[in-house]
Amino acid sequence: MNSMKRVTSTVTEFILLGFPGCQELQYFLFSLFFGIYIFTVVGNGTIVGAVRWDQRLHTPMYILLGNFAFLEIWYITSTVPSMLIHFLSETKTISFVGCFLQLYFYTSLGTTEAYLLCIMAYDRYLAICRPLHYPTIMTQQLCSVLLSLCWVFGFLSYPVSTVQLSQLPFCGPNTIDHFVCDVDPLMALSCVPAPVTEIVFYVLSSLIIVLTLLYILGSYTLLLITVFKVPSAAGRQKAFSTCGSHLTVVCLFFGALLAMYVSPTADNPAESQKIITLFYSVVTPFLNPLIYSLRNKEMKAALKKVLKIE
Repeated sequence: MNSMKRVTSTVTEFILLGFPGCQELQYFLFSLFFGIYIFTVVGNGTIVGAVRWDQRLHTPMYILLGNFAFLEIWYITSTVPSMLIHFLSETKTISFVGCFLQLYFYTSLGTTEAYLLCIMAYDRYLAICRPLHYPTIMTQQLCSVLLSLCWVFGFLSYPVSTVQLSQLPFCGPNTIDHFVCDVDPLMALSCVPAPVTEIVFYVLSSLIIVLTLLYILGSYTLLLITVFKVPSAAGRQKAFSTCGSHLTVVCLFFGALLAMYVSPTADNPAESQKIITLFYSVVTPFLNPLIYSLRNKEMKAALKKVLKIE
């Protein structure tokens, strides 16, 4: 046991294999993900601008949406720029500190997204199930407090686990068969087993994902019960239209997260892990502007107004 404690890290950098292939494939993937990244940043940035500059959108629902779009910009930025560099790099290396910083921001932003989707579900529940009390309950002040708590708790969820993981000895090999520094491949590279660190991470991840998802499902169950009691078909259609976009994002995001983190993915092939990770960290932020702008008349009008100003 004492000899295990004296093992120290000799690894100073990691190699992220990403999506190996010929140079032509690397150029193609660079072009593809560069286009996805630019579209995501511009699309979500336009939503942020629309919410900021259009007075009609200064309501809790759109303030939450603006924050969600802002979060999506940073979420995709935590992974894709490093991917783009590695597509054109022969070494594909990332420093030891850089790897764990990426892990921290990537997990923290993902956790913040889960919390924010909960707040958005709460907002829709109040708007549809308690419409008369909605303006007095969901004030801009409460909205600001909830958003602040969302960001704070999102970034306080994983610092201890990340530091614990970084303290494990890494003495080689240093090759990660992934495009991002994630927990599973890093655990696999540790020189000594760390079951406690692994269990703590997966218990924390499972609690965050399952509890937030159960809260959202509970909110929508109550919401649907209320909607089906609405006598007019037009009223039901309007209620569904306000929730459809949010439910679509919830299904995309949580579906991939459940597949990735609720059960340890060490048994899954590396390629499966990459595809699942791409889905919730790249595809969801990419689709967010399309999902919300195409289904919302007020957002469409505000986007047209912002684009004319620009």
